[in-house]
Amino acid sequence: MELTPTQKQALYEQGYVALPGIVPQELVEKALHAINASLGSEGMDPQRLPILRAQTYCPEITASPEITGLLTESPLWSLSESVIGQGSIRPVKSGQIALRFPAPGPTRPPRPHLDGMYSANNGVKEGTIDNFTALIGVFLSAIPHDFMGNLAVWPGTHRLYEDYFRKHTPQSLLKGLPEVNLPELQQITAQPGDAVLCHYQLGHGITINTSPYIRYAIFFRLRHVNHEQWQWECMTNIWREWAGMHDFVNSRVS
Repeated sequence: MELTPTQKQALYEQGYVALPGIVPQELVEKALHAINASLGSEGMDPQRLPILRAQTYCPEITASPEITGLLTESPLWSLSESVIGQGSIRPVKSGQIALRFPAPGPTRPPRPHLDGMYSANNGVKEGTIDNFTALIGVFLSAIPHDFMGNLAVWPGTHRLYEDYFRKHTPQSLLKGLPEVNLPELQQITAQPGDAVLCHYQLGHGITINTSPYIRYAIFFRLRHVNHEQWQWECMTNIWREWAGMHDFVNSRVS
C-alpha cells in the first residue's frame, strides 16, 4: 500500500496525513481487549500516574502482538515503507499505550511540543534529544468532536522548525522548543481503526478530554536504519530519511 499523490501533498505541506479505516477492526478489538484486561488485572498505582501519562499505560503489554500488530499486521507497515524506504525502518518492538481519561473543564488549548525532549517523567536522558523519523497514531476509540483527548497538530510547523534549526542549529532544541509564529491548531477527529502518519518535526499536543469516555490510542515511533548517523542532519533536511518522498519533494522545489 502506498500514499496517493494527494496524501503525499498533505504530508509535504501539513506534516501529517490522516488514514481513515486503515486498521482492521479485528486488530482494534484485540488491542482494546488486551488493554482493558491489563487495567482490570493490574490496575494503576496512583504514585506512578505521572510516569504512566508521560510514557505509557499498561507497560507490561506494550510489546505484545496485540499492540504491535496494529502496525505490523495492518497496511500501516507497507505504507510507511513506501515513503521512508523499503527495508529502511528499524523493527518496531513496542507501542505507546496512550489513554486520556475524562477530566473536568474548562477547555483550554494544548501546548505544542516535539517528542524526544527531556522532561522529569518521560524517560528521555537530560541533555539529549531522542528524535526519530515518523510518528504513527492508531485510534482505538471514537473521537468525533474536539476536546475529547484529540491529537492536536499545528500544520506546517515541520517546515517552520526546519527553517529555525537551519539558522540556529538542531542542538538549539536542547534549550527548549523554538518560538515560531504558530499556525492555527487542528484537532484530529477519528473513528476506531483510523490512523495518522506524522513527520517527527510536526508540532503536536493532546487536548483535554471533556467527554465521558476514555480515549484509547497507540503511538508508534519509526526510525530510519541510518537515523543515528543522520540524527542532526534530518532536522535541517526534513525529508532526508524519507526516500519515498524525494521525487515528490524535488518536483515541488524545482
